[in-house]
Amino acid sequence: MKVAKVIGNIWATRKEEKLAGYKLLIVQPINILDGSMDKPPMVAADIIGAGVGETVLIVGGSSARSAAGDMSVPVDATVVGIVDDQEIDPSVLE
Repeated sequence: MKVAKVIGNIWATRKEEKLAGYKLLIVQPINILDGSMDKPPMVAADIIGAGVGETVLIVGGSSARSAAGDMSVPVDATVVGIVDDQEIDPSVLE
């Protein structure tokens, strides 16, 4: 799992039939320790109703397809959770 910030929505009127019904979000992976950008933004299927500005948990690869409910759905990333809060103990970081 990775942590990301939802930065936008994407709409595709014409798409693979198996993507019908999926809301697509633009997510920015972030470093969980300091909130900085970790990688380039990506598109993720949203199965939980996340919105712009929320911090979310995303999964990729076969986990993304499994979370979407069908291993044949052509997704590389799926939003599987909305982060309410986090706590990191800085004494264990070097």
